[in-house]
Amino acid sequence: MENTENNGPDRTGRRNEAVRAAVEQGLLSADAPIVGLLDVIGIRESAAELRAAFEAVVAPGTPVLHAFAVKATPLVPVLRLLREEGIGAEVASPGELALARAAGVPPDRTVLDSPAKTPAELREALALGIAVNADNPQELDRLDALMGSATSRSPIGIRVNPQIGGGSIGATSTATATSKFGVALLDEGAREWIVGAYAERPWLTRLHAHTGSQGIPLSLMVRGVAETYALAEEINRRVGRRQIDTLDIGGGLPVNFASDATSPAYAQYARLLGDAVPGLFSGRYGLVTEFGRSLLAKHGTVVARVEYAKSAGGRRVAVTHAGVQVATRTVYAPASWPLRIAAYDGKGLPKSGADVVQDVAGPACFSGDLLAEGRELPLLEQGDYAAALDTGAYYFAHHYAYNSLARPGIYGFAPGGGAGGGAGGGAGGGEGSGQETDGRVAFAVVREPQTVAEIVAESGGAHASALTTLAPTGFPSARP
Repeated sequence: MENTENNGPDRTGRRNEAVRAAVEQGLLSADAPIVGLLDVIGIRESAAELRAAFEAVVAPGTPVLHAFAVKATPLVPVLRLLREEGIGAEVASPGELALARAAGVPPDRTVLDSPAKTPAELREALALGIAVNADNPQELDRLDALMGSATSRSPIGIRVNPQIGGGSIGATSTATATSKFGVALLDEGAREWIVGAYAERPWLTRLHAHTGSQGIPLSLMVRGVAETYALAEEINRRVGRRQIDTLDIGGGLPVNFASDATSPAYAQYARLLGDAVPGLFSGRYGLVTEFGRSLLAKHGTVVARVEYAKSAGGRRVAVTHAGVQVATRTVYAPASWPLRIAAYDGKGLPKSGADVVQDVAGPACFSGDLLAEGRELPLLEQGDYAAALDTGAYYFAHHYAYNSLARPGIYGFAPGGGAGGGAGGGAGGGEGSGQETDGRVAFAVVREPQTVAEIVAESGGAHASALTTLAPTGFPSARP
């Protein structure tokens, strides 16, 4: 199954129905002016497409673990849904590991990657049997000490940086000459050190590399995997045994943010890998992938009410409740992270009419807080809704607390029903609680909207007098 233009219309239709239903059911209103929506059907389809793409090319019986990059959408219900669809978890912090465990992801389907693992993190991973990719020689020294004092089921490997160059976005290019990740393979003496590290440690059985994500062309991704495969072959040949048995090829499939089409497709990438690195899928190596953005981006939408519609310098401006707090990368680097905007009326129906050049602004107190600038859209008016599309990854799950703006509630939706907790205007919903449905769309709470009281608590509300008590004796007070 290949994800192509064919699934765009279905996704658009589900999204339109969800926005309408969210307004009708009160998830979106004057009192709840911003929500995140997750398309459960779309997420399931992406997981199925990923599995099918690799099943079509790998030798029968080859162990393959698709581990979702938790950083992309660190939400427990999302991880549980993906677990049900056969997807594991790639984690890069104690918090992400805790989320994966809360979602029920088994240790043997979890991979720990991080450039700054502490001894405590490594001990926990080894105790649980979680796979670990060591980032550098100093981390490997720590693992030496830990492995010498304990027996672990954890598969362990080394992350390498093939240093093959970057893509169009420097911040998401991880195979440049000076990338902070992994052992720089082309640096003087590095290749010999890596071969020696495996020769001295029979428990090193994996090799890992990740070329980058958004802005990385498929040709560069394929080249990164080819370099990793060639290194694994060299290591096994030089140590005289089949020591490396699994290749972790990372993730990084870029997302098309220009339309509803899902491209490039997993099947396209898998075929390119098979053509360029024939031995990769021969069954000689188990495989691990770490896709994140490509699994979730197309299935999330941030919808925000237009609080005011105004004009400045002849330009129409729609002031909404979605800005830098949910779309930080887009606001600060719009050329690299543009978002499509869809216009809906006050009833949640798609707006029609002539396109008007306008800005879609957020609520934060600086002039650059714009979701879109000079964009041609049906005119957004007060009480309408602006939807930021393709925001299922790295958007509503990574809140930026500018102006102490609250985190929006997030709701999963499915046509006519689906499993999950309750919705209903932000009401609580634990596992097994009721759902809100109008017969066409049902919602389930993924994350409750943040309250003002929670903002105060997170900002030290319980310690209001903490600093005043630190004044040294005799320090003049400004109080009368």
